[in-house]
Amino acid sequence: MRKRILITFGTRGLGQRIAKLLGDKFDIFFASSEEIPSLLIDSGKYFKVPTGLMPTYAHEILKISLDNQIDYILPLGGFEFEPLAEAKVLFEEYGIKVIVPAQDVLQDYFIIENPPKDLSLTILVNGKSLIDDFSTPDTRLDGLFVVSDSGDDFALCAVSKD
Repeated sequence: MRKRILITFGTRGLGQRIAKLLGDKFDIFFASSEEIPSLLIDSGKYFKVPTGLMPTYAHEILKISLDNQIDYILPLGGFEFEPLAEAKVLFEEYGIKVIVPAQDVLQDYFIIENPPKDLSLTILVNGKSLIDDFSTPDTRLDGLFVVSDSGDDFALCAVSKD
């Protein structure tokens, strides 16, 4: 059975871009706190969630993930990083990997909002790319990144920081 990934802000261009990168490897689901057309909700692949600033956000994402056997969650909203980083251990207890840096290092990363299409993206889980053969020695590295040409510097990517 193919792994399942839930991408937040799935109605935005960045979410759709990532879906295209992962479409041949994963069953893809989307969540958003923004307006979602009922046609997409009815497809069973899109879910309405509260904003990442709400105290119930992580629990709603967990409920959707459990109900739909989600293996990975990729948050794209900058304000979603913190609550999901805080809840990583809870999600992992249910076998769900949240693809965001750990809470203690999250603030160390520069965030690029809406990265241009000409920037190559990589999704790292435990330092290994879900897209290609790229890997880094840092097995704690999780997130959607743009990687420097040297492969040593990483910028976290988001739809928006606030």
